[in-house]
Amino acid sequence: MIVGHYLFRGSYTAAGIKGVVKEGASSRAAVIRSLVEGLGGTLECMYWSFGEHDVLAVAELPDNVTAAALATSISAGGSASVSTTVLITADEMDAAGKLQVGYRPAEA
Repeated sequence: MIVGHYLFRGSYTAAGIKGVVKEGASSRAAVIRSLVEGLGGTLECMYWSFGEHDVLAVAELPDNVTAAALATSISAGGSASVSTTVLITADEMDAAGKLQVGYRPAEA
């Protein structure tokens, strides 16, 4: 059962970029798709980008533990570092807004 959406941002090392050039970006996307599906998830999209990160991917995964396992496994491979952001749907944000938290800010 898929319960979470995650944004993965990857930054390749020089060796990682050489591997992408050698194997092709489509090949690497297929590897990531296979990993995500093997963990019970769905790869929604994957894009290469300019700037701070070389690749961005959005995936649906069963839970935070699975997302962490995916990101840390890729980072441990040494050719890329991965950071992860948990994404929240509008419905989830609406539900969060309805929860009574009872927070009181500190007074000066």
